[in-house]
Formats: sequence, C-alpha cells, structure tokens
Amino acid sequence: MSEKFDVIVIGAGPGGYVAAIRCAQLGLKTACVEKWTSDTGKQILGGTCLNVGCIPSKALLESSHKFEETLHDFDSHGIITGDVKMDVAKMLERKNTIVKNLTGGIASLFKANGVTSIQGSGKVLGGKQVEVTNNSGSVSVYDAENIVIATGSRPVEIPPTPLTEGHIVDSTGALDFEEVPKRLGVIGAGVIGLELGSVWSRLGSEVTVLEAQDKFLPTADQQIAKEALKQLKKQGLDIKLKARVTGSEIKRGLVNVSYEDSKGKQEAKFDKVIVAVGRAPYTEGLLSPESGVNLDERGFIFVDDQCRTDVPGIYAVGDVVRGPMLAHKGMEEGVMVAERIAEQKTQVNYDCIPGVIYTNPEIAWVGKTEEQLKNDGVEYNVGTCPFAANGRAMAANSTAGLVKVIADASTDRILGVHIIGPQASELIAQAVIAMEFGSSAEDLGLTMFAHPSLSETVHEATLAVAGHAIHIANRKKKK
Repeated sequence: MSEKFDVIVIGAGPGGYVAAIRCAQLGLKTACVEKWTSDTGKQILGGTCLNVGCIPSKALLESSHKFEETLHDFDSHGIITGDVKMDVAKMLERKNTIVKNLTGGIASLFKANGVTSIQGSGKVLGGKQVEVTNNSGSVSVYDAENIVIATGSRPVEIPPTPLTEGHIVDSTGALDFEEVPKRLGVIGAGVIGLELGSVWSRLGSEVTVLEAQDKFLPTADQQIAKEALKQLKKQGLDIKLKARVTGSEIKRGLVNVSYEDSKGKQEAKFDKVIVAVGRAPYTEGLLSPESGVNLDERGFIFVDDQCRTDVPGIYAVGDVVRGPMLAHKGMEEGVMVAERIAEQKTQVNYDCIPGVIYTNPEIAWVGKTEEQLKNDGVEYNVGTCPFAANGRAMAANSTAGLVKVIADASTDRILGVHIIGPQASELIAQAVIAMEFGSSAEDLGLTMFAHPSLSETVHEATLAVAGHAIHIANRKKKK
C-alpha cells in the first residue's frame, strides 16, 4: 500500500518549496518531489531561481558592478585604486557558495517544518496519485488528498541557434563562462538577456544584443524603456532592434550569426552567444492522460484565480501557470494555495505584482503603464522626478533615471509606478504597499520621508502628480 499525504508538491523551486513549508505549518502532512541532483547524486532544492536563475545572476551582477565602479567611478570620490583586475574564477566561486548556502537553507527549513523530501521526477496520475521515478529508475507511487504542481519553466531554444557547448549557450551556461569573452552576442533584449549582457559587458566584453521586436522593453512604460535604452547604450551595449536571427555557424572557434534587420541581411561574429528569448512552462512527462489536468492554448496548466486546475484538489503555481514568470509571484501563489487547502480565504492581488530588471540603473514597476491606460481610455495624471534632483543620489554618484507615478484623474488612486534608477528594486516596494492599500497619490504625498534618501524621489514624483512638487519645477498644466 502506497504512502499517503495530505499534500504532495511537485517541484522545489520558489513556488513549490514555499507551498510545501506553508502546508506543513498548517498541520498538513506534506511531501515535496524534486528531481534536481548534484554531480554526486544528492538532491538539490530551490529550482531554477536559486540554482541557475535569480540568485546566481544577481551575485554576478553585484560583482561586475563593483568591478565597473572601481574602474570608472572611484576616482570621482577621490579614491585612487591603481591596476584593477577581475578574477573570474573567484567571482564564480563566490556565486556558487551563495547558491549552496541558500539551497542548503531550504533543506534545513524542510526539516524544521516536517516536510518530507522525495527525490525524483513526479508525474500526476489519475485519482490524485503521484508517480515518482528516481535517478536509478525505480518507480514509487504516492497517494494525496491534494497535489500542487510547481514544475517551473525552461529556457526556450530557437532553431537558428541550436545550443552548442562552449559556443552557444542558454541562460544557465552564461553563468559559468570561465573567462570574459572578447565578443559576446545576446539574442533577446528581455530581462535575462539584458542582465547577463550587462554582467559580461562590465567585465570587458563587446556585447551586441539582437532583438527581433521593434520596441525596446515593449511591456514596460515606454518613457522608462526609452531612458533604459539610452543608459544601456551609453554603457556600451550595442542593442539592435528589429534584428531577426536567421542562422548560425561555428567556424574556427567563432560563432557566425546571420540576422535580418531594416537594412537587409547581416552577419556578426562572436566568441560566445547567449540565447535569451524567453522561457516555456515545464510540463514534459508531467501529466498522464488520466490526470484530468488540462493545458491552455499556450501550453500552461489551466488554472483559475485561486490556482485551481480543472480537477478538484489539484493546484498549479508559478511559471507553469498564466501570468508573469517571477519567483515572488510563484511564492505568493504557493502560500495562497496552501491556505486555500486549509480552508482559509487568502487571495493573491494580481494587480500589484512588481517587476524588476537588475541592470544598472535598475528598472522596476508595478501596476499599469501609461500606454495601457491610454488604450483603456482611462483619464490619468502623471508626476515624475529625476534622481538628478536627489541629494542622496548625488552623494552616491548615481543620478541617472527617474520615478514616474500615475494616478487616476478623478479618484487620485495610484494606478502605476515606474522607476529607473539606483535601488529601484527596493524603492518599488513602497509603491506596491501603497497600491495594496488602495492609496491615492495624495496619501503618499502627505507621508513623511527621511532626508536625505533615495525614497524622496518617490515622494516628489507623487507630489508632482498634483503639481505640488517642492524640489523640482512642476509641469505647467495645459489650459
């Protein structure tokens, strides 16, 4: 007779491990199935985010930023450094240590909360059973009252540039270059492409980004996107829009990439190429025909607003379902599902999901863009404030960018906040909290902010919505 659990979670990435821990905290007998293992066969928790995504990329971004700052910015502070070099091997070692500490931390949290960890690939069978195949090929079947699918996503590959070890890599391979490539090609100007391109550009690579779309960051507020494009080009990234890659060939250790742009057929040679054209939900071998779980037209598991599939008692969260592929979105869905299973009434607010791109300057947003509101016919007011007017930003030598606040013209309720600038990833939390509580621009304008702080830029942008900014000139209202 197979072992039975109240909840079996498939996948130990952000959505999965959070769901498992919360379920266990709520008194549910919980197991989490994860197939990822180390070279020695030991199970590794944390999924893409902790192992080859959010965390390692941020470690490299931080190291490369400090290197670039030392080379180019320290002299303005009066700091003379002399000959500065980057030890790539040591940088990667530090990155790997951070990853190891965090993934090991999840194992400790599982133990502390009483979550049973099962190594292997999970498959949803009929009757809410989960089949698990471990590394040695042996199969076990478990019964569950509830199943939470949190299998995440994988990098998308494209036929013109098939992955070739040492030459054409995906986002995972781009985290482990043993030396700085002289010429680096990045296919895709999305979040992943820009972040990884930034890392190696700061370390000395000549980086060319090929983007098929004609708009840069099309889902971002376009005022912010235009400023981002300007700043990134200023840093040396050669970003080519309307550049559709058509083929590749490896000759004499170089990757020859063919693409078409507005001028016709083009070619470029690179030492390495990163393919970063997006991610696809991971459902391969996951669902038996008898499971009853359905996919939508894009291959995502179909769920409602509470992440319930078409089968009662089976849920899905994170990258494998609709919505932005963000770790924090998956985590909150994991908590919601756990609490729903425990008959609580938790709900994720999908209107308040922050997005961040960890370039320099950082880009962050929450809520609606100006373009979306125009398309929806919503009347709105806008307030902006540049970091160039902020004393703390001046002191930090980080004055590029601005904060933009958009509020409903009739109710003054904040509809969206968009930031490009220093610590945008931290500042956006203020906007998320304000919007979560339905704040008006006036509410934030009446809130006291510490001086001097970067947060004052958010304050001034909010005051500017009504033309009340103090430390910048207010835009004249159209008569």
